[in-house]
Amino acid sequence: MKLLWLQSGGCGGCTLSWLGYEQGPLFEVLGEEGVELLWHPSVSAAGLDAAVELLESCASGREPVDILCVEGAALRGPYIDGVGSGGFHRFGGGAPMLDWILRIAVRARHVVAVGSCAAFGGVVAAGVNPTDAAGLQHDGEIGGGVLGPYFRDATGLPVINVTGCPPHPGWIVETLALLARGRLLADDLDEFGRPRFFADHLVHHGCPRNEYYEFKAGAQKPGDQGCLMENLGCKGTQAHADCNLRLWNGEGSCLRGGFPCIRCTEPDFEEPGHPFNMTPKVAGIPIGLPADMPKAWFVALAALSKSATPPRVKENATADRLLRAPSVKRGKK
Repeated sequence: MKLLWLQSGGCGGCTLSWLGYEQGPLFEVLGEEGVELLWHPSVSAAGLDAAVELLESCASGREPVDILCVEGAALRGPYIDGVGSGGFHRFGGGAPMLDWILRIAVRARHVVAVGSCAAFGGVVAAGVNPTDAAGLQHDGEIGGGVLGPYFRDATGLPVINVTGCPPHPGWIVETLALLARGRLLADDLDEFGRPRFFADHLVHHGCPRNEYYEFKAGAQKPGDQGCLMENLGCKGTQAHADCNLRLWNGEGSCLRGGFPCIRCTEPDFEEPGHPFNMTPKVAGIPIGLPADMPKAWFVALAALSKSATPPRVKENATADRLLRAPSVKRGKK
């Protein structure tokens, strides 16, 4: 499987995450899975002229492309006579990156959007969006993007969205390996085109603060050990990803580092309408409730949980270290 990687509007963080893959030397692992890298702007030795020649060969069909990976949002502006020229991002000062994406995508066997910017527009499309940035097949939650809602690759798949800001390197590598083995089918993608092997989980799953969540013992300030949902903006119960099951660098996650989940695998995460570290509430009830829990149930369970909170959990929740350990109970003989 020949892989071509293009970088459009973005920060390059998805590439940095990918290069940090820890389950073996990255390109050896890809080679063992049958993936050959044609070109990547950060790791390939080919200069500009050779890269342009390769892209033209790919766009014309002379060089087969099995997997086109696009990192970063596609920039559609400025508009000329009502048509997006893509002129805000010209590859090497020549043709717009938008043109390369459109020409190569229709010939590639599979198209993969790497990161939430390529999938949904992400941070690049935030605010007034002067460059008219969009994802490959979505503009936020709305289907469309630069390839349109009905785009399908040669095997019938939509754009495969490996979301995240950035995505976990394992998500990228496993997606490429599944494609190389012909084992990523339409049923293996969720409604936003995300591979379900990571998107069928919630960041909440495996969170080390789950005991505090169960008793609704919330942290009050950064550094506290309690649940970050009630006061400090955590959206782990709404974010589709396995971040706390498949740890980063073998041991970390945002929540393990003391930071609330900002839901970066979801469309429009970049504009929540409030500071990332604040939980908006109505009548004392958080607006952002767990993804599949009715509001009335949450209110009832929260009231019951708080009334049953052990003193140990309550004290530890607002401290920066364990103040009280769980009691030791001996089994009956």
